[in-house]
Amino acid sequence: MLRQAIRRQISTKVSSRVIGIDLGTTNSAVAYIRDSNDKRSATIIENESGQRTTPSVVAFDLKSTTRDNVIVGTPAKRQALLNSENTFFATKRLIGRSFDDAEVQRDIPVMPFKIVKADTGNGQAYVATSDGIVRSPSEIGSLLLKYLKGSAETYLNETIDKAVITVPAYFNDSQRQATKDAGKLAGLKVLRVVNEPTAAALSFGIDSKEKSKKGIIAVYDLGGGTFDISILDIEDGVFEVRSTNGDTHLGGEDFDNVIINHLVETFLKDNPGCQKETVINSKETMQRLREAAETAKIELSHVHTTKVEIPFLVNNYHLNMELKEEELDNMTMHLIKKTLNPVKKALKDADIEPEDVDEVILVGGMTRMPKIRALVKDIFQKEPNTSVNPDETVALGAAIQGGVLSGEIKNVLLLDVTPLTLGIETFGGAFSPLIPRNTTVPVTKTEIFSTGVDGQTGVDIKVYQGERGLVRDNKLIGDFKLTGIQPMLKGIPQIFVTFDIDADGIINVSAAEKSSGKEQSITVIPSSGLTEEEINKLVEEANANRQTDNIIRQRMELITKADIMISDTENAFEKFKKTISTDDQYPTVLQELKELRQLINNFKEKENDMSLDVNVIKKSTDALQNKAFKLFERVTKKQQNHKTVEGNVKE
Repeated sequence: MLRQAIRRQISTKVSSRVIGIDLGTTNSAVAYIRDSNDKRSATIIENESGQRTTPSVVAFDLKSTTRDNVIVGTPAKRQALLNSENTFFATKRLIGRSFDDAEVQRDIPVMPFKIVKADTGNGQAYVATSDGIVRSPSEIGSLLLKYLKGSAETYLNETIDKAVITVPAYFNDSQRQATKDAGKLAGLKVLRVVNEPTAAALSFGIDSKEKSKKGIIAVYDLGGGTFDISILDIEDGVFEVRSTNGDTHLGGEDFDNVIINHLVETFLKDNPGCQKETVINSKETMQRLREAAETAKIELSHVHTTKVEIPFLVNNYHLNMELKEEELDNMTMHLIKKTLNPVKKALKDADIEPEDVDEVILVGGMTRMPKIRALVKDIFQKEPNTSVNPDETVALGAAIQGGVLSGEIKNVLLLDVTPLTLGIETFGGAFSPLIPRNTTVPVTKTEIFSTGVDGQTGVDIKVYQGERGLVRDNKLIGDFKLTGIQPMLKGIPQIFVTFDIDADGIINVSAAEKSSGKEQSITVIPSSGLTEEEINKLVEEANANRQTDNIIRQRMELITKADIMISDTENAFEKFKKTISTDDQYPTVLQELKELRQLINNFKEKENDMSLDVNVIKKSTDALQNKAFKLFERVTKKQQNHKTVEGNVKE
C-alpha cells in the first residue's frame, strides 16, 4: 500500500523523456532510451500483460455500467467474437481517408463494424458502435496511444507527455495530421512524426555492436495494413533518405481477407446445404473465420502445412481443412507482386541498381512469410538481413529519434524526404513547381510571382501535387486567397510564395505582397490524399506525356502571351478611342482586333485540339500589333503636325 502511494506521488512529476511509439495497423509498441550514455540502449516497454507488443484493437463494452467502457489490446481482441460490432481493428487504414476512397469502400463489406461517412463536412471515413455513436479513426488511435502511454508511465514510474510517433512513409498530409491529432487526444505532445522504414533504419544503424553502420540500406516494410520501401544512405551518424515509395492500403489484412474467402469457399463446397449469405452475413461467423485465417497465416511462416478447424461454424456444420504454404503463396501472389513496382521505382528515384544496396532490412510481421523473403532475395540478389525484430524495430527507432530530440542521444542526424513535387498554379493553368519530389525535409522554398492583369487586388494561390506541366493533370491539395493588394499595372506587385514542409511532412504555404504587407497562409490538410496508385500513375503519366505536355504548355504560353498583348491593345483602343477613331484605318483595325479576340477565346476553349494551328494566333497577333502601332504613330504624327500649324498661325 505504501509502495503504491509512493509510486503515485512520483508519477505526478512530468518526465523529460520522449518515448517512441509504433502505432501499427495490427500491433503497436512503445520504447524508450534506457541509458542516455548508450545509443544502443533503446528498449521495448512491456504492457500490463507482460507483452512486448499490443494488438491495435479497441473495443467498447456497451453493457458496462461504469463510465469507462473502453477495452484496449489483448483483452479487446479476446472479446471480439462476442462483441464484433463494437470492436475496432485496422482503423489505421481509415485514418485521414475520405469515405469515398476506393480502398475504404473495399473494406466496408469485410469489416464486422460499421464504417460511416463523417457528418463534420470533411467527408472522411469514421466508425460507429451499435448504439449509433460515431468516432473518428483518430479517436480510436488516441485510445490505443493512451494505453501505451499508461504502460510507459507504469514501467518508468514517471508522467510522460512527449512522444515520437511513426507513420507509413507514403502517408499524406491528412493522414499525418490525423495521427498527430490522435497523439494530442491521448495527452501527448507529438514532437515528430517519423516514417516507419526510416525509424527501422535508425534502429538498425545504431543498434549494433559494430562501429556505426555505413552504406546504402533498403528497408522493405510490409505490415498489417501498409507497405513501404525506403532507400537510405547511412554514414557517420547521418541517416539520409534517398527515396521512398509504397502503398498505404496493402498489408496483412489483405492477406487475411484472401484466406477468409478461401475458407468460406472450402466450407461451402464441403457443406452444400449451407448458403453463402448465411455465412457472410453473420458477423460472429466472419469474426471466427478472421481469427482462424490470421492464425493459419502466422503458422504457415514456420510450417509447410496447418489445420484449420472451426467446430459448429454455422449451426451443426463444421470447418475442417488443411492449408498448405504453397496454396497460401499462390492465392496471395497478386498481393506479393504489388510490392514489386514500388521497389523498382524507389531504386530508380535513388538512382541506384539493386546490387548497389549493401543491406536489406525486413520490417513488419508479413515479412516472416517465406515467399516474401524469397521475393526480396530475388530482387536484391542477396539474403535480407533478419537480425532485427520486424515487430519491434520501428518502435526502437522512434525511441532513438525521441532521444535525439530530447538531447539524450548526440551525433545522430535524420534526413527524410517528400515523395511528390509541390507547386502552384500560375497564369494560363501552368504548374509552377517549387519543391521537387524526394527533396530532403524539412525544407523551405520561396519564389516571387506577380499579377497577370492591371489593377488586380487579389490572387488565388492554388497548391498542387504532381509531376505534370499543367495543373489540370495534377492534384489540388489546398487553396487560399491573398487580398488587399494595391491596384497596380500587371507585373509590378511582388508576391512572395513560400512553401514550408516540416520534419513531419506537413505542408505550410504562405503568400505575401511586398508593397502592401498583406500576408495569408494555410496548413495543407486535404480531406483525402494521394494513394500510392495515384502517385505512381502521376509519375508514369508525367514521363509518358512529357513531350505532349511540353507542346501543350508551349501552346498555352503562346496563347496566354497573345491574350495579354491583345488585352493591352483593347485597353489602349478604349482609353484613346476619341483620338484614334479619326484615323481612316481605325474601323478595319478594330474589326481585326475583335476577330482576333474571338480566335484567342476559341483557342483557350479548345486548348487540347492539336488541329488548331497556334501559329495563326502568333502571326495574327504580330500583324495586329504592327497595324495598331502604325495607327497610333499616324495619329500622334497628325496631332504634332496640327500643333505645329497652330503655332505658325499664332506667329
